[in-house]
Amino acid sequence: MMRTVVTLRPACVEEAGEIAELVAEAYTPYIARIGRKPAPMLDDYAQVIRDDDVFVAMQARSIAGVLVVRREKGDLLLVNVAVRPACKGQGIGRHMLDFAEAHARAAGCAAIRLYTHERMAENIGIYQRLGYRETHRAEVDGFSRVFMCKPLAVSVRRPADPGCDS
Repeated sequence: MMRTVVTLRPACVEEAGEIAELVAEAYTPYIARIGRKPAPMLDDYAQVIRDDDVFVAMQARSIAGVLVVRREKGDLLLVNVAVRPACKGQGIGRHMLDFAEAHARAAGCAAIRLYTHERMAENIGIYQRLGYRETHRAEVDGFSRVFMCKPLAVSVRRPADPGCDS
């Protein structure tokens, strides 16, 4: 894998259109596989930027990737990780996932959670190799989802936080 110089910064509402285009490029190949547009293609990214923590991976002056995360019950929910297809294989996705872990630890989160479609087997494999484990599967909003979790070592863990055990 060829690593490239990439920096992450918070997204601006003015970038919502470009982010939506990137997400469409990244997820279009999955439409035939799952029989409909994947959930991230249905989002209003101006609203997502207002509601969640959204970061863009910048390669030179272009947005090469997008990371959407949200604090939820003491954990960090990894809502979306998308890399522009022309930028795949350069370590951008891994860089965003490493950033998400650091962001979660800094926020005192006990774990990172995510869900993906059960037919996105290559993504499930990537997450497993990075230490995520499947917690359950469920049908949500018509999508067959695989839920995964990665516990994080944090300096202080609140007793009420179940981490990945819930």
